[in-house]
Formats: sequence, structure tokens, C-alpha cells
Amino acid sequence: MAKKNTKQPDNTIAQNKKARHDYFIEETFEAGLELQGWEVKSLRAGRIQMTDSYVMVKNSELWWVGMNITPLLSASTHINPDNYRSRKLLMRRREIDKLIGLIDRKGYTLVPLSAYWIKGNAKLKIGLAKGKKDHDKRATDKERDWQREKQRILKSH
Repeated sequence: MAKKNTKQPDNTIAQNKKARHDYFIEETFEAGLELQGWEVKSLRAGRIQMTDSYVMVKNSELWWVGMNITPLLSASTHINPDNYRSRKLLMRRREIDKLIGLIDRKGYTLVPLSAYWIKGNAKLKIGLAKGKKDHDKRATDKERDWQREKQRILKSH
């Protein structure tokens, strides 16, 4: 009898690996994305870059700024796609108010961590973050290198 495939398909579109290097992530939230048709098609093709993007608050709404979605060549001719346009994030009002309060009072930053699909809807994982200093980054790198070396030592014995 053949073995059943128990692996879940990977629904991740893109990850912002630089965010975990530059920030301490305190808490994560999930937000929906308000996208146009050509953007959804490009996301399905994996044509997204989110390394220098960030989340900002404007008029009590959350906006994803600085993210590049490259349009497909087959994009419609009557639409003029804008790669870097700001995209609105969809969250419940209570969550948005909580985030705005933490940003204003405690000096946190909102950082996009990853984009993925859930039931055909594009979602964004946002991290409530504090910036790392240079010495914090060095300590994190040192700890990661030690963990790697420890795994090598245990694997060889």
C-alpha cells in the first residue's frame, strides 16, 4: 500500500528574514490584504519583495508601504500597475486601536514578517517589534552560531 502524503502544502508567499535580524518581535498579528486583481495573480506567481517594507498608521488605518509586487507580463492592458503602491491592511477595529496605542505610548514598530495564503485569501503576519542595537545583533549572531556548532558536535558523536 502506498504511503499517504501527510505533509501540508506550504502556503507561504514570501518572508522578511531581515526583520528578525533587525528587531525583537514581541507579538504577532494576522491581517488581510486589500489587493487588486493583477496583484493577486502576481502573488500566486511569487513575484513579491518585502525586505524594505513597513507598516504605518494613517487615519486610524494600517497601510503596508514599500512592498514591491512585480506585475506579470500578461497583466491587463487597461490597467496601469503601480509596483510600490501602499496597500491597506484589514484587521478588526479593536486590534488596530490596540496596536496604535502600543505604537504611540511604548515606541513599538510594526514590521511585516511573512505573507501567505489561507483558504484562498492573502494574509500578512505583522510583528509588534522593538529595534535592536548593534550589540544585540552581534549577541544574536553569536548565539545562533553556537547553536549551529553544538548541533554539529552532537551529530558527529
